Amino acid sequence: MSTVAEAPTGVYRRLSEWHGELTAFRRDLHAHPELGFEERRTAARVAEALRVAGVDEVHEGVARTGVVGVVHGRGGRDASARAIGLRADMDALPLVEENEFAWRSATRGLMHGCGHDGHVTMLVGAARYLAETRRFDGRAVLIFQPGEEGFAGAKAMIDAGLFDRFPVDAVYAMHNWPALPAGTIGINPGPMMAASDRIEVIVQGRGGHGAHPHLATDPVLVAAHIITAAQSLVSRNVNPMDQAVLSLCSMQAGELGAYSVIPREVRLVGTVRTFRREVQDMMEERLGRLVESVALGFGATARLKYQRSYPATINSEREAQFAADVAAGLVGEARVVRQLVPSMGAEDFSFMLQVKPGAYLRLGQGGEGSCFLHNSRYDFNDAVLPLGAALHAALVEQALPAS
Repeated sequence: MSTVAEAPTGVYRRLSEWHGELTAFRRDLHAHPELGFEERRTAARVAEALRVAGVDEVHEGVARTGVVGVVHGRGGRDASARAIGLRADMDALPLVEENEFAWRSATRGLMHGCGHDGHVTMLVGAARYLAETRRFDGRAVLIFQPGEEGFAGAKAMIDAGLFDRFPVDAVYAMHNWPALPAGTIGINPGPMMAASDRIEVIVQGRGGHGAHPHLATDPVLVAAHIITAAQSLVSRNVNPMDQAVLSLCSMQAGELGAYSVIPREVRLVGTVRTFRREVQDMMEERLGRLVESVALGFGATARLKYQRSYPATINSEREAQFAADVAAGLVGEARVVRQLVPSMGAEDFSFMLQVKPGAYLRLGQGGEGSCFLHNSRYDFNDAVLPLGAALHAALVEQALPAS
């Protein structure tokens, strides 16, 4: 499937010449997936590729396995110069891959099922181009981040002094998106992904014999009423103009072989997804009151553990507009979706956008037979590698134009 730009620019043409090398690099990463904060081989491959490309500074071990490269523009090593950050996530998923191609995972139980191998490759390609051409003034800060898949690696890098050591004026990231046609770029000047919160409800009753339920306080019955009542929180408490999701996804109670034993305790685990802090606060407060009150009505007790994991990914308006304009210059206005519908998924790039202006983009890679993210038969579409790398590089060139 083609991703040739509508009016091919110098950056796209140059990166297209390296398509074969980028594909080989991406497939090597795919074959050797690593979990969050364990990306030692991946980080070493990245650091090696950056040095070979002539990147001026290569810093390893940032937040354990993170790598940061710095490319100086034509103005040289001016510490006061403006800087643009570009981020790619490196980690894989604990997933058994079911593909049969030659570059499938060599480690059973681990898989690049979200395309981070492609993200890393695109940023490595951009680094090579920027170091070769240096058609910008200022600094390009290339952030290869560990642990996006549930480990909050972005926050770990920030806590380790990422933006103190490598200050930037704005930061950008992109994620492949099989729901968009290959070569289409999507963005929204506002919410892109939701906040992700983990919830656990612990219901405690009094165990007993299933034949004598009147002598017990059945926590399974209480949990069932909590599950049903919790569904009213979104439908009857959230403004229809806002968005929220509450899903109770796991219920653990008793033993499967003990068919006549009423257990003493039930645990429910799930997630809450929101975009606005006010809605998030309301969901936490009302869910806590609901589980306690429902349990009390049955003579049981229940408590809520509410863990705020990733905040919402909110693009800053100016940077989102800028990124959309840069994308249009590469692929044409018709292939840029400027009001992309936000996803209720979550992304730890949100932590970076809390401290720096910036934008998160979607790079379409869909086509006939393509799988969605986190699917055991997913594979990154190598056809979009030059375009993604070109978009990274163009963001730097146009944000920091050479005088």
